[in-house]
Amino acid sequence: MSLAQHLVELRKRLYLVAIAVIVGTFGGWFLTDPVLAAMRAPIYVVAANQHRVATLNYDGISSAFDLKLQIAFTIALVLTSPFWLYQIFAFFMPAMSKREIKYVLGFFLSAIPLFLAGCVAGWWVFPHIVELMTSFAPTPDSTIITAKTYFDFILKLTIVVGVAFVLPVFIVLLNFAGVLSAKAIVKAWRWAMLLIVLFTAIATPAADVLSMLLLAAPMILLYFVAAGLAVIHDKRSARRAARELDAEIHAPVPTSTLLSEK
Repeated sequence: MSLAQHLVELRKRLYLVAIAVIVGTFGGWFLTDPVLAAMRAPIYVVAANQHRVATLNYDGISSAFDLKLQIAFTIALVLTSPFWLYQIFAFFMPAMSKREIKYVLGFFLSAIPLFLAGCVAGWWVFPHIVELMTSFAPTPDSTIITAKTYFDFILKLTIVVGVAFVLPVFIVLLNFAGVLSAKAIVKAWRWAMLLIVLFTAIATPAADVLSMLLLAAPMILLYFVAAGLAVIHDKRSARRAARELDAEIHAPVPTSTLLSEK
């Protein structure tokens, strides 16, 4: 295909992605009320436990509409992610070898569930963070929370935890690409444990050790699973290289070479 044909194909796939996202946004609009209700729940718990007034506020005439549209768009991106990820994969697939297609497909099939699991974990811990942060306000005062800022905080938290759950997949991908050896991954396990614990302590600053441990446990498990896959891959690569070297050493010498030597 020429460059112009590639650009036409890219435009076609972008149109399909845009249509899917727009349709998903319309569908996500009807889910914004349950999402907003789930977002408000920790605020009501804080107000009841701390005996204060804590409310979700809109600082502009169109703020409520803007927030609902942003939530609907976010829901659309999540629900249509398999479709637009496939479009990206299908666009680059003709330029890939069979081995590269296998690696990329394996990466997508493992990264998407892990990312969604991380988002669920981030959503699970955010009420504890809200409870801690609002507790610093003096008792006679009320906590006025801007709706857009509150939603951005929740979105960033869930995305950060989701990305953290996908990092082991990147480790395996780097190992398969020959950038990172299994020995280096296993050797760095202490540093990995320290970074995971620090990350979960920051993500769950409330005085809730159980929440921190429940968030750290799957991340630690995923790291060791990635290390195990890297060890298996390096052993297979070493055996394959040894067989190829042995076959090259014991390969029969062509007759024409022997005659030329004589």
